Amino acid sequence: MATQVTPARWTVYVEEFTDGILDPGKPMLGPVKDGGRIVAYTAPGCWGPMLTPSLKGGHEVTVPVAVEGTRPGDAVAIVIESIQVTSLATASGNDRVMEGRFIGDPYVAARCPQCGTLYPPTRIEGIGPGAIRCAHCGADVVPFTFRHGYTMVFDHQRGVGLTVAGSNVEEIARNGREWMKIPEASQQNAVVTLMPQDLKGAVARMRPFLGQLGTTPSHPFPDSHNAGDFGASLVDAPHDYRLTAEELKEHRTDGHMDINRVREGAILLAPVKVEGAGIYLGDLHAMQGDGEIAGHTTDVSGIITLRVHRLPGASIPGPILLPRVEDLPYLARPLSPEEKEAARMLAAQWGQEEPEEDFPISFVGTGPNLNDATENGLERAAQVLGITVPEVLNRATITGSIEIGRHPGVVTVTFRAPRSLLEKAGLLPWVEAQYGTA
Repeated sequence: MATQVTPARWTVYVEEFTDGILDPGKPMLGPVKDGGRIVAYTAPGCWGPMLTPSLKGGHEVTVPVAVEGTRPGDAVAIVIESIQVTSLATASGNDRVMEGRFIGDPYVAARCPQCGTLYPPTRIEGIGPGAIRCAHCGADVVPFTFRHGYTMVFDHQRGVGLTVAGSNVEEIARNGREWMKIPEASQQNAVVTLMPQDLKGAVARMRPFLGQLGTTPSHPFPDSHNAGDFGASLVDAPHDYRLTAEELKEHRTDGHMDINRVREGAILLAPVKVEGAGIYLGDLHAMQGDGEIAGHTTDVSGIITLRVHRLPGASIPGPILLPRVEDLPYLARPLSPEEKEAARMLAAQWGQEEPEEDFPISFVGTGPNLNDATENGLERAAQVLGITVPEVLNRATITGSIEIGRHPGVVTVTFRAPRSLLEKAGLLPWVEAQYGTA
């Protein structure tokens, strides 16, 4: 009997989620055509899954979508066309790990402290701290609690958020899935159930972005650990998802970035390590300052539209971000016509060749700490452009910047790179698409 092949579609709709593990051996959705769109209804990313021990990765991301004809050694260009936040409220804050409720890693291997069930199912009894219970024995089972937390509501225009307290928080907690607009297929417990309210009356501007966006790693990974910093805890871990340091480097695709510039209007170029690429997304946040220094921010549900393109043979070692112009560091922004003319006059005055034509580009680096992440980003930039790390150091210093995506170990190495090098690397069409011709 002949194998039935699913025809590629111009639009793939996604509202299905993983169990927290990105597994290249599991079926993907799609495929989507080269140049087609993925429309996804995403679930909140961090706190809800962290409070749901049956999820094995610390997050709840979409089931990956295959891109027609894509193979290992290619890359994919992901254009973020739109982000619409649907949640009316959320909760977040700085966490405290509950010892005795996990094996080695509270994100990956939760265990009931009373009956010992690994990845225990849960039930909710009431609201507030301690409301999430083991379905088998009734013990308080979640591996995290708040050191300092807050509940936030959003205006209907999704322009600002306000932290609230008192009876308002109780109302939200009793109807958490509705207030957070958690998709029906999501397994997570609503974080607002715990009623955190240590912060009252704080106002935050909304600027939503995707904390998770990328391609499927070539080895099963807990979704939140698909990066060099979180992933470092998998090395020689005492649970089923342990890796060696070499395996972590080989298989990860750094889809968990928490870079606040991965927002509507940005383009992400992502490496492909499995047949079909397996584009997945989630962990949508309402706002976040550089570094996500509290460890967590405002997780929300949302409707995301991506346009995806295959880049045959464009082998890249890690993600490359092309942010919106206003999100670029000042020194990395494209030169204005007036600046270009001033540079030409200066070159003529000093008897130099015409100044370089250049464009901004931002290389993502990850590692166990910020120093290692920076080294990783510098090395990736040098590898892709065919130059030395010392040259990258100089260019990033005078035409760019190093910015923290997530503490402890995600950065972007951003600078203006010569047109000739971008063209040789096969990246020029996408850089020009984002920033215009030189």
